[in-house]
Amino acid sequence: MASWPGGRDAFPCSSSYRVIWQDAVGGPANSNPTSIRALLPAGAEGGSRQHPDAGLSLVLHFEAGLVVRGGMEGPPSIPLFLLLPLPLLLGPAWHAAAQRCPQTCICDNSRRHVSCRHQNLSEVPNAIPELTQRLDLRGNALKVIPPATFQDLPYLTHLDLRHCQVELVAEGAFRGLGRLLLLNLASNRLSVLPQEALDGLGSLQRLELEGNMLEELRPGTFGALGALATLNLAHNALVYLPAMAFQGLLRTRWLQLSHNALSVLAPEALAGLPALRRLSLHHNELQALPGPALSQARSLARLELGHNPFTYAGEEDGLTLPGLRELMLDHGALQALEPRAFAHCPRLHTLDLRGNQLDTLLPLQGPGQLRRLWLQGNPLWCGCQARPLLEWLVRARVRSDGECREPQRLRGEALDGLRPSDLRCPGDGAGEEEEETAAPLPRAPAGAREEEEGAAQPCPRACACVSESRHSSCESQGLRAVPRGFPNDTRLLDLRHNHFPSVPRAAFPGLGQLVSLHLQHCGIAELEAGALAGLGSLLYLYLSDNQLSGLSAAALKGAPRLSYLYLERNRFLQVPGSALHVLPSLFSLHLQDNAVDHLAPGDLAGVQALRWLYLSGNRITQVSPGALGPAQELEKLHLDRNQLQEVPTGALAGLPALLELQLSGNRLRALRDGAFQPVGRSLQHLFLNSSGLEQISPGAFLGLGPQLQSLHLQKNQLQALPALPGLSQLELVDLSGNPFHCDCQLLPLHRWLTGLNLRVGATCASPPRARGQRLKAAAAVFEACPGWAARKAKRTPGARRTRVQGRRQRDEVGHEAGAGTLVGHRF
Repeated sequence: MASWPGGRDAFPCSSSYRVIWQDAVGGPANSNPTSIRALLPAGAEGGSRQHPDAGLSLVLHFEAGLVVRGGMEGPPSIPLFLLLPLPLLLGPAWHAAAQRCPQTCICDNSRRHVSCRHQNLSEVPNAIPELTQRLDLRGNALKVIPPATFQDLPYLTHLDLRHCQVELVAEGAFRGLGRLLLLNLASNRLSVLPQEALDGLGSLQRLELEGNMLEELRPGTFGALGALATLNLAHNALVYLPAMAFQGLLRTRWLQLSHNALSVLAPEALAGLPALRRLSLHHNELQALPGPALSQARSLARLELGHNPFTYAGEEDGLTLPGLRELMLDHGALQALEPRAFAHCPRLHTLDLRGNQLDTLLPLQGPGQLRRLWLQGNPLWCGCQARPLLEWLVRARVRSDGECREPQRLRGEALDGLRPSDLRCPGDGAGEEEEETAAPLPRAPAGAREEEEGAAQPCPRACACVSESRHSSCESQGLRAVPRGFPNDTRLLDLRHNHFPSVPRAAFPGLGQLVSLHLQHCGIAELEAGALAGLGSLLYLYLSDNQLSGLSAAALKGAPRLSYLYLERNRFLQVPGSALHVLPSLFSLHLQDNAVDHLAPGDLAGVQALRWLYLSGNRITQVSPGALGPAQELEKLHLDRNQLQEVPTGALAGLPALLELQLSGNRLRALRDGAFQPVGRSLQHLFLNSSGLEQISPGAFLGLGPQLQSLHLQKNQLQALPALPGLSQLELVDLSGNPFHCDCQLLPLHRWLTGLNLRVGATCASPPRARGQRLKAAAAVFEACPGWAARKAKRTPGARRTRVQGRRQRDEVGHEAGAGTLVGHRF
């Protein structure tokens, strides 16, 4: 330890001192004049940033006429400095706050943040400072969270475990985290949550479970989360919500369940959510409006049910939500809406019905506060039958949109621009007979039709047919043939986990209202011609995990409205393009994990409506130019985990609407100039991670402009990367896991990254003096590069002169001080 100039007796105990806590990089955390006795305890939270093996030092500046760094000059005098090892000063009380930081992490003690992102960790480091409040473990390989993993971090408020390949959270994994406010487990591999996995999180306010593989929720799973305000379960594999699934969530205001496969909600599924204000159920497979279940959430103000396949909504569905203000039913399959469907939602203000199949709509009865009715994208018939609707819109002062599809003379006319007299009725003059003859009649609800046609057929033996939900299930019954005799009103038929080597002709008679058909894990090797005959309402067909190597147009011909076709994990050697032309409404095609080795022209012939194409995990070595051309509306293209050796630039031409391109997990090695130029105007998300990339040419991203939002380049072999100044609107850039060589060649990249207000995860792997430093913050590495000083001076006039003067002043102060200040010294 440095001695005080003049010996121990010269220590001026009665004087005022400036105390500065400094860490290994020399950043002062507290410089207020005070007495040592008063300041030392308060300084226990000091420190700017702590690196592995870095200790803390205490610098005492004698204030009797001292030139204070960054302050004002006092009367001329000789400044005195004292350098003391902090642990000796404070003893064991300081030890917990000053303990070593794990080698793979960055510890910011002043803010109590620790980041261990993208370090391929298989377990949580055990040397994390006890006072840590925010812990970021994103992008590791933890797989399992054992019991009491975080019990030594009682002050933790934010825990980020995204993208950690977590498959299991053990019971009691988070016990001891009584202060935790945010837990992020999104984008992992969880298929189940044990009953007590979330115990001990009594203060948790937000839980993110989006993007996992959860198939079921057990009642009581969330029982210990009494303070939770937001629960996100979107993008999982949920098919059913049991009664009391969310019991204990007394303060939850937003529940996100979108992008699952929910087809059934138990009547008591949403019981126990007294504070729920917003419920997101869009992009599921609800075959009917689950009124009884929804009505349990009496405080709901916003309900999102878009992108579900139910075709009818009426008062008999039992939707009773007295506080509901916004109801989203957009982009579904609605063909009929009964006038009193929302009679028990008196405060309804906004009703979104865009993108359905409504051709007629009668005035709604009940929601007296309705002010907005969105109808755009429906095939509205603006004939005589639409007069009551127009009159009601005017009388009730409801704003609306939508355009007329028919009759021909009014096609394209805005509904809110028409007057009732524009709609011809009998007696109005010439032309009405033709229009009335063609006008459609309002559709009756399915239940009414059944009463007229007779009772539904009995349910086949070994199956369960639920009349309320119109679902029939024979899952895992050991069946050797497709059973017959299901109720005519069946909307969802589940035949998973049986054994049907083939699906015969007319296998589903009388099921004209079927919307969703599940045939996964059935050992199916063939769909015979006419297998889907009569399935005119079918939207979802699941044939995943079978033995199919081909499909014929004759087999699919009976389902012209089919929109979602799931063929993952079969034996396809090529895309069954010759069969797809009979599916004009095909929206999403799933062919992941087959044996497709190339894409050739004609493979996608006739799929003009295709928006999402998933070909991940095949053996594709080539995508020929023109192979994707017919799918001009394509928005998502997933070619990850294939055997491509270059970006299929030529094949991307003709895809003006492409938003997301997945190429991760290929063998690309290099990106040439203009690789993505054909989709430069539309592309928003580009995935190139884990692709063995060693080189990216300066013009590789030429054409990609401000619309690009995310760029994934992590886990490659990049030692260098050109700056990307044209990508000005990026919201996410991931460069982690690359062995960057931080020399002057990376100066442009360093400058570009410095201008981004983003965490990019790029660290230096070499040379040795720069190893482990964040590329974005490694200014010292580049200061000796040609052009560094000129650029700095150009950006901030006079900066170099100020810096030189400041350095000279510090040198003078240090010379006068004798002992000097050993900033950055490690004990």
